[in-house]
Amino acid sequence: MQGIMEFWSASDGIGRTTAALLFLMSIGSWFLIGWKSWVLKRASADLVRGLAGFWSAPNVTQARERLQQIDREQIILPLLTAADAKTALGTLAASSQPESQLTRRIRDALHRSVAHLQWGQVVLASVASTAPFIGLFGTVWGIYHALVSLSAEGVASIDKVSGPVGEALIMTAAGLAVAIPAALAFNLFNKWINAAEAELEGFAHDLREWQTQGSFHKTNLDGDSA
Repeated sequence: MQGIMEFWSASDGIGRTTAALLFLMSIGSWFLIGWKSWVLKRASADLVRGLAGFWSAPNVTQARERLQQIDREQIILPLLTAADAKTALGTLAASSQPESQLTRRIRDALHRSVAHLQWGQVVLASVASTAPFIGLFGTVWGIYHALVSLSAEGVASIDKVSGPVGEALIMTAAGLAVAIPAALAFNLFNKWINAAEAELEGFAHDLREWQTQGSFHKTNLDGDSA
């Protein structure tokens, strides 16, 4: 901590801006890590319970009610809503075959659900890839600033140089400290998202087949009549 404070007090505006940028990137990435861990764990649990509850329901009405209670992140229910929706008349989308309209609606709903799970991944990837270089820039600039100051004072001994250079190297360590958690979290979240996406794609495929065969509306009518 003392070295960081000495580096901060001896640095100029560019060095301090670089350090502040790394600090903000660290705060932002840790916030995303915490938030996405909560969202993805909840979505993964709801996905398992939601799909099991949907297919075990006696009719579409009860299946929808179950999903409304289970699907807290709203990643399954939009697919069911899209399957039951109607394409607006007088549009290019309505001019295609009903099966094509159904595929388009479910596909768009699937993409929105996956996009919800992927939110923030770009930020984590950007932090993981750029933070080491920002830290390295801070180190190079700190060394340059220290050498210029020592040159102006006419001091060139190794003991006078090693202190400022060592303090400047803190920026490289700070860049790695910001990048490594972001990179690990990005890879872990990608694994969770890919697993959830595979489950959603399977449900979308089954839902389309069920709707195409007419079972969707038949089961819906049976449930309403019950």
